[in-house]
Amino acid sequence: MSATPPAGTASLKLARSNRQSPARKRADRFGDVALRVICAAAAVLAAVVLILIAKEVFEGAQPSFAKFGFSFVTHQEWAPPLEQFGGRGLIFGTLITSAMALLIGAPVAISIGIFLALMAPAAVRNVISPLVEMLAAIPSVILGFWGLIILGPVLVNTVEPFLHNTFGFIPIFGSPQTTGASIFNAGLILTIMVIPIIASVTRDLFAAVPRDLQDGAAALGSTRWEVIRGVVLPTTLSGIMGACLLGLGRALGEAIAVSQVIGGGTESHLSLFKNGGTMASIIALQFNSPVNALHTASLYYLAALLLIIGVAANLLASWITLRFRAAAGGAP
Repeated sequence: MSATPPAGTASLKLARSNRQSPARKRADRFGDVALRVICAAAAVLAAVVLILIAKEVFEGAQPSFAKFGFSFVTHQEWAPPLEQFGGRGLIFGTLITSAMALLIGAPVAISIGIFLALMAPAAVRNVISPLVEMLAAIPSVILGFWGLIILGPVLVNTVEPFLHNTFGFIPIFGSPQTTGASIFNAGLILTIMVIPIIASVTRDLFAAVPRDLQDGAAALGSTRWEVIRGVVLPTTLSGIMGACLLGLGRALGEAIAVSQVIGGGTESHLSLFKNGGTMASIIALQFNSPVNALHTASLYYLAALLLIIGVAANLLASWITLRFRAAAGGAP
């Protein structure tokens, strides 16, 4: 009497034969080729879109390039009726507010990501995570209005006097103003905007680190901080850089909120407590009502500078990541 084959043996053999059949092999090969083509096309499309944007911006800025050249960057006078345009003050305001947003916001956001992914109990994580993501959904005009009406008076009456009295010997902490519209206020508003973006991305990155790596480091005697510093952060460094670049992109390009709280100036100065302007805010406020053709070209010039700054920041972040991995002995 023959032995009865185990249940499921026939279906397993059928699945293997189907998987190894010529038709299945051809389908698999077609799927591999199609996936490769789709992914390559998506990468090429992103590059083409970036090139087309750059082409449009640089072509629009050509009259301003021809008239001012590099002096546009070194001069700060912005007088459209007189056809005098200089972007130094606007460039300075953009860099200061964006740097302030990243210097304050990135450590806070990364700390939030570490807490939510690695430390917080499930009940706490389920409550805080949606709140962090909802912060990113607040319209920038609402944040700007809040910064002008609520945050501005608080800064003028408490924070700015304290900083001036304590660190007044440093030029950036000059005398407080009376309106509350300042570079300092704009930097804080941008900080609020970049924190949820960086925190949400880094939380997902830290949660994706294999648990075996963390447990292995802990088994060798590493403390929780040593596991985070030696395993989690190096493993996700490139993703952290990408998250910070996303935050930097919003900080550089934010116009509405910044224009409400920065004061609308165009000059450069060392004090954070004086008003100023950014390239994005001037473009948003003046592009629909240019005084003359050179005014429009100069706004395109500012847009070109924004594009250059963004690409340069991306390249710098990539270089830092590669150098860090090379120093750590990992493959780039």
